[in-house]
Amino acid sequence: MSAKPNTEQFEREVVISQTGFREYDVRWIYPDHINLRGIQSLGQALGTFMRETGVPPRIVVGHDYRSYSATIKNALMLGLITAGCDVKDIGLALSPTAYFSQFELESMAVAMVTASHNENGWTGVKMGTSRPLTFGPTEINRLKDIIQTGSFYKEMGSYEYIEDMKSRYIRDLTKDGKISRRLKAVVACGNGTAGAYAPDALREIGCDVIEMDCTLDYTFPHYNPNPEDLEMLHALSAKVIETGADLGFGFDGDGDRCGVVDNTGEEIFADKMGVILARDLSVLHKNATFVADVKSTGIYAIDPILKANGAKTDYWKTGHSYMKRRVHEIGALAGFEKSGHYFFNTPIGRGYDDGIMTAIAIARLMDRNPQKSLWDLKNDLPKTWGSPTMAPFCPDEIKYEIIDKVIKIFESYQASGHQFNGQRIIDVVTVNGVRFTFEDGSWGVIRASSNKPSLVVVVESPVSEARMVEVFEIINATLATFPEVGAYDQTLKLSA
Repeated sequence: MSAKPNTEQFEREVVISQTGFREYDVRWIYPDHINLRGIQSLGQALGTFMRETGVPPRIVVGHDYRSYSATIKNALMLGLITAGCDVKDIGLALSPTAYFSQFELESMAVAMVTASHNENGWTGVKMGTSRPLTFGPTEINRLKDIIQTGSFYKEMGSYEYIEDMKSRYIRDLTKDGKISRRLKAVVACGNGTAGAYAPDALREIGCDVIEMDCTLDYTFPHYNPNPEDLEMLHALSAKVIETGADLGFGFDGDGDRCGVVDNTGEEIFADKMGVILARDLSVLHKNATFVADVKSTGIYAIDPILKANGAKTDYWKTGHSYMKRRVHEIGALAGFEKSGHYFFNTPIGRGYDDGIMTAIAIARLMDRNPQKSLWDLKNDLPKTWGSPTMAPFCPDEIKYEIIDKVIKIFESYQASGHQFNGQRIIDVVTVNGVRFTFEDGSWGVIRASSNKPSLVVVVESPVSEARMVEVFEIINATLATFPEVGAYDQTLKLSA
């Protein structure tokens, strides 16, 4: 990338940094790493890909609430139209609104202009051509190849603006009617796009909504709309306590994730909130299958209520694109990712991640359990001690090679019956790094980060905090044999 912003060359050339092509979507800092001609080329490449793969050239396009998102979308649509696509522009939208529109408008393809929870300056596109799935590495790499060769399909398509997709989307979310229980819910949107959707939808099902930073403001004056950021969570927690609310919901910038705070102001991470939902849903849908990402709690495997209801849980790769695909492929009832993505499949949803649908599902769960608070439901779960996500430094160039070696080490421990503090490893899952589980249910996971030069480590134990630390010490000792692995961003206090 040679041309710089504010130059003639930047106006004339296609500028598109290769680092923007990620595992599940594309993201750049605009205009530092991409210009409008670069965005137009992305649209041409997507239209060309649809022709290559036999996808009908009809595509839903939307954008999130940032000062430049509509401009980015216009350039993307120009590329799509000149590659022969019939574009259905749904305007300002959430990512799940765009996914819903694929079904509502009978389109297999979608392109949603959003930088999700990234800071201002970032832009990106979430894409898919086989609903409800979104692109993974194979499709993203093919788009990059098409752009590099410039071999675009050329034909004139069409454009149509869809006026009423917001109302159609909210009507679909709320079609099962109102809840009977009076629930007071704090709804925090960080001044992002969800502020135009979430309060209306939750009021429509009968919630008493307390709005918090729901007025759209693309400067994000308080904090980034990210339900994993402590600043947003602490503000949401304080508001729940101040107002005596029953629970709090926090939504990210494009509305596909939902953070949850209980009535005491404590956050319930999505993996454990997923267990609460799975318990409730397994009563309604016997012998259901659920999917959880490999960083998620081990409660799914040991929970007596899930066992009694015949539920099974499949642990899969971290990443919304991977999780969505897995839920679809095995016909799971729902999927839960620790970062806050929830995937509800038929008959509840259509398989894509939707933060507002998640909030509504939790409200309906509370309605079915009128005598219990969310704190009660959380504390009914088996007790576990879990670590935060810890990230030891590891160069991008070798992190996957290191993980391959670590997998072999733990597979050999299982095969040989090696004991650690009297415990054998009884299960090793290698779909995304290595997740190993001991006889007592304690487990650890080591994987490569998909977006930065580091590994990812998480441990949990249903036995004790000390046992959790023991599992971390096993991981720490293993990684210490690799000089390329550096310091952690945060860590547990090791035993003396």
